Amino acid sequence: MQKTYYPKAEDVRSRWVLVDAQGKNLGRLASRVAQALLGKARPDYTPGVDLGDFVIVINAGKVAVTGKRLEEKVYYRASGYPGGLKAIPLRDQLARHPERVIQSAVRGMLPKSRQGRRLMRRLHVYAGTKHPHSSQKPVPLNG
Repeated sequence: MQKTYYPKAEDVRSRWVLVDAQGKNLGRLASRVAQALLGKARPDYTPGVDLGDFVIVINAGKVAVTGKRLEEKVYYRASGYPGGLKAIPLRDQLARHPERVIQSAVRGMLPKSRQGRRLMRRLHVYAGTKHPHSSQKPVPLNG
């Protein structure tokens, strides 16, 4: 009788992958990054086992959006005090903190649990082309 293969977390080797966001659509990029973080593209994917990769995103400030999204999409954050709600349009967020745009998009596509918070620690987003992870020898993410 043949037994089902169940990967063990200690047997899995995570890769470091590099994604260039320049000119890529924000939603499509975020879904591809979320898929890599979860490890869903692997042939041995199992929901209960951590098979994901570490992801480095560069050129976050040059990500593309379509339609009127630059003016109409708004990011909210609250200080917790009365009247402390702040609204920042996508255009201003891309100018000030472009890495937060991609982090927010990817966070929305991950599980809302401990696993999702752990996976977010594997995501490294940078506004420019330089990153401090060259010693990990990241490979380009295909697809």
